Amino acid sequence: MRVVWSPLALERVEDIAQYIAEDKPSAAVEWVEGIFDTVERLADFPESGRIVPEVGGRRIREVIFGTYRIIYSFTEQIDVLTVRRSSQLLRMHEVGDEET
Repeated sequence: MRVVWSPLALERVEDIAQYIAEDKPSAAVEWVEGIFDTVERLADFPESGRIVPEVGGRRIREVIFGTYRIIYSFTEQIDVLTVRRSSQLLRMHEVGDEET
């Protein structure tokens, strides 16, 4: 299954990596590699993530990477919608207006 990152998700990854790099650039590189590796595994196992509690629909799921939530949907492809700290509430506009 193909993986497609939304502009919002890529922006979040970049922002988080820049923040991590302020203290330790090598840790930022490692974090980015890890998050992309985690998402790539979804191509083979799209239903491996849990259903997002705030949404409840079976197509919107999340996987946890460290202290971050990777929110995605899937049909014929994996669409990475956003990346958020686990402590942050999900804003519904980040998962789109589509029916879940």
